[in-house]
Amino acid sequence: MTATAPATEQRGGARVAVQRFGTFLSGMIMPNIPALIAWGILTAFFIPEGFTPREDFSTLVGPTIHYLLPLLIANTGGRMVYDARGGVVGTFATMGAILGSDWLIGLINADLPDDNQLGQVHMFIGAMILGPLSAWVMKRLDRLWEGKVRAGFEMLVNMFSAGLLAFTMAAFGFYVIAPIVNGIMTVVGGAVGWLVETGLLPLASILIEPAKVFFLNNAINHGVLTPLGLTEAAADGQSILFLLEANPGPGTGVLLAYTIFGIGAARATAPGAALIVFAGGIHEVYFPYVLMKPALLLAVVAGGMTGVATNMILETGLRNPAAPGSILAIWAASPAGSILGVTLSVVLAAAVSFAVAAVILRASRKRDLEREAAGHDALGAAISRTEANKGRSSDALAGLRGASAGGAATATLAGPISKIVFACDAGMGSSAMGASVLRSKIKQAGFGDVSVSNVAIANLDATPDVIVTQQELTERARQRTPDAIHVSVDNFMSSPRYEDVVRLVAESREAPGDDAPAAAPAPTGPAASTADDVLTLERITVSPRARSKEEAIQEAADALVAAGAVTPAYADAMREREATVSTYMGNLLAIPHGTNEAKGEVLASAISVARYSEPLSWDGNDVRFVVGIAGKDGGHLEILAKIATVFSEEEQVQRLVDARDEQEILDILSAVND
Repeated sequence: MTATAPATEQRGGARVAVQRFGTFLSGMIMPNIPALIAWGILTAFFIPEGFTPREDFSTLVGPTIHYLLPLLIANTGGRMVYDARGGVVGTFATMGAILGSDWLIGLINADLPDDNQLGQVHMFIGAMILGPLSAWVMKRLDRLWEGKVRAGFEMLVNMFSAGLLAFTMAAFGFYVIAPIVNGIMTVVGGAVGWLVETGLLPLASILIEPAKVFFLNNAINHGVLTPLGLTEAAADGQSILFLLEANPGPGTGVLLAYTIFGIGAARATAPGAALIVFAGGIHEVYFPYVLMKPALLLAVVAGGMTGVATNMILETGLRNPAAPGSILAIWAASPAGSILGVTLSVVLAAAVSFAVAAVILRASRKRDLEREAAGHDALGAAISRTEANKGRSSDALAGLRGASAGGAATATLAGPISKIVFACDAGMGSSAMGASVLRSKIKQAGFGDVSVSNVAIANLDATPDVIVTQQELTERARQRTPDAIHVSVDNFMSSPRYEDVVRLVAESREAPGDDAPAAAPAPTGPAASTADDVLTLERITVSPRARSKEEAIQEAADALVAAGAVTPAYADAMREREATVSTYMGNLLAIPHGTNEAKGEVLASAISVARYSEPLSWDGNDVRFVVGIAGKDGGHLEILAKIATVFSEEEQVQRLVDARDEQEILDILSAVND
């Protein structure tokens, strides 16, 4: 296991890194889409080729795309890193890059004939570099003299340090970033131009369509296609590049094929999903249907290539990015002369995708029917994989998941649900916390007679009516108990699937059971530590040193060793547990703990708490609290239940985030010592 775990982590780390990079780029672009749309309206109506040409008002077009839009993006990127202070510094730095680019192009144009002058390079890529980079530098500099400035001079230091850094980064943008970005735009723009001229641009779909399904497309779309598309649209009034990724046709075609040739829950949910993709523009809704049958990547690639080829032949495109990628947003961004061609590109993309998907679905229909008869929840598993690829749960997929779970429940419910089991690999940490949260919800719904417990998957028997597992473990649990209802979760603290389970309990009986008192909220008053407490002030830190998941696990293990609760070998068991199933719980919490086989390394029950000032990446999820757990003779289960009670409430989590010191955190978590 130790030989294969690092490779798995590295692969996952690379994928997560690309996702996080793309998400960051998207975070800079998406809030500014309204400004891009406003610029598109300017070009649609007031330039000489527009609907209502006006020489005076059209003077807004050039300065808006050359100065305003890059500066807005830079400000957004700076604020994402360091709030308003980062936004100001990043915006000023980007102004240096814009003017540096103009100066370089002016030098080149001085030696070129008047009829062969270079156009402006719009500094979108420069803004996406300098905005967050300048903010990051400002943040680091502020930390250098944090707490060292003499009282009364704080404002002076803050203002002048930001001003000096803004000046320095503007010079950096002028002399360093501008030439680099100009070179990048020349090379990439030339490559795209070559693909268009040679008719090979449709081949881009071979990369873009699979990247969408695995949430790796944002880096391509917002890092390359959007800046190039805006430059092209500024010169030509439209760009085909805006439609390489936004075309809803490929996904719609696959969903229509499922509507006719699919089976079970996939067929039942496909029509609604198709409407969401086509009219709502939420493309991630079709990703699980492709992941159910990876051969369908051929369908979306073929559809995407068809759409690109259609726009190339008809010379159509969009004025500005279409976000979200719905047919309505695409029509709104289409110049009058391109509406018919753009619509045709969507329709033909859907038709080709439908035709290819229909062949694939028909060819595998018999095997799919056999798997469904055996109880395999293909759609539910694919939704879980989609959310794992995304790195977090998805509101857009919640309805599909509910439909999948509902279908399974209708087929398997034989009477009132009386026993629910939350199962995990070891039956210790994560299952205990999940069971605690779910038990509270079941009681609050008035079903106090329903038993909610936790066990290891290896100890599952035929008695539970419903089994709740982490998504990576559902198949293992289903193999042991195929007759139970299986529910997959990925967020132990606030999973929307818990509400599905409560509804299943209600639907399983003609009348609800007697009301039971809700779980009492965690006491939050001050508490003094004693020698027998599992959590003491010494086991809490608000200034941990770890900067990665691996370091945080070791740090938690070291704290438990220092408490005399475990042997040093327990750290290896914690890493082994993490390599099997993530201990991310949701609501900013991770609970690293050992495997079931490592119980001999536990000397006493104890927990450690580390609060991080910056989120750690825990398998693509943000974690601020790492709670190391060691439980002797099952004593940890009650501790976990109390921790779960606190972290299941967003108000309590926010109190922990805002806590000033270790004592305040101990006061909030004092219930674990009761």
